Amino acid sequence: MIGFIRIIGGKWRGRKLPVLDSNGLRPTTDRIKETLFNWLMPVIQDANCLDCFSGSGSLGFESISRGAYKSTLVEKNVTIAKQLKKNCQLLNAQNIEIINHDLISWLNKPASQQFDLVFIDPPFHQNLTEATISLLENNGWLKNDSYIYIETETLYNQLAQQIPSNWYLHREKIAGQVHSRLFIRADS
Repeated sequence: MIGFIRIIGGKWRGRKLPVLDSNGLRPTTDRIKETLFNWLMPVIQDANCLDCFSGSGSLGFESISRGAYKSTLVEKNVTIAKQLKKNCQLLNAQNIEIINHDLISWLNKPASQQFDLVFIDPPFHQNLTEATISLLENNGWLKNDSYIYIETETLYNQLAQQIPSNWYLHREKIAGQVHSRLFIRADS
């Protein structure tokens, strides 16, 4: 079964992209995306972005549509990664890199590049947020003034203990079952 995501702003505004139905795949809703990208408006232009657990690619595609320089989408599922590549071809997107790999093992090495903006939106109830935060911070993947977006289930209340001391909460919102937080990383 196939669904769709919609790009809601920028050069591809209104474009719909096919998304495969897969267990745990939960695309960010248009309402949450609109709020997030309003928050990011001052920093999205020319940003180097990382879409962790990219799934539908909703956040990675949206960032490029709105003027980001590059977006790296990391997706573990082979079939979903193939669909992301097809969607890149549909958009003729040259500045999106699809990496078919387990995110935790991909981040568990010294950084090959640094990111201005990172989207962490893992499948709910799988305890992937903590390891992702730790590896991003400790392996050099983040620039000093990076923005880090974290989307978790509202019942998830352990995030505060996992946030590095040099990450500052910039914005947050709860919408239904989703708790959205945007952090800014300061030089450690």
